[in-house]
Amino acid sequence: MDFNSFILATSIVALAEMGDKTQLLSLMLAAKYKTRHWAIIGGIFVATILNHAIAAWLGSAISQWLSPDALRWILGVGFIALGLWLLIPDKLDGDEDTPLTHNTWKVFTITTSLFFIAEMGDKTQVATVALGARYEDLIAVVMGTTVGMMLANAPAVWLGQKFTTALPIKWVHAIAAIIFIAIGVATIFLYK
Repeated sequence: MDFNSFILATSIVALAEMGDKTQLLSLMLAAKYKTRHWAIIGGIFVATILNHAIAAWLGSAISQWLSPDALRWILGVGFIALGLWLLIPDKLDGDEDTPLTHNTWKVFTITTSLFFIAEMGDKTQVATVALGARYEDLIAVVMGTTVGMMLANAPAVWLGQKFTTALPIKWVHAIAAIIFIAIGVATIFLYK
């Protein structure tokens, strides 16, 4: 396993996830199902593995169809766009539609479904597609992005609102945006 790809994927996703709609979903689920933290965390893990495996595979497949120069520009601009996207705060709509249950299996299933759907087209999923296109070791990418998601979301489930109000989310997003933009610029100008 490519440890550098793993660390990069973990870092990028953990930073990008701070204040993201899926982290807000984690907070909402934790508030709604106060005694089912493990079911929520398990659902987040399963949804992330499935979603990011598909995203990394898609990125890898796309990289096979494009010339290295076209891929370099697409990835570079994509990372820069992701960096700029991080500066737009996420909001979670429709949390009142989440059914209330206290059955552990149902909480796990609800979390897995909602998290998988919420992650579709999300910054971290798009980043996973880009990482899958950029790095050959898809296992390292999927494992890294999954660990990054868990680093951001598991504490949100356990600590609830205290977690997100204690962190300066705007600063975290700004740092993550700078990292994404730097990776984009480096991809365009350094990887020829």
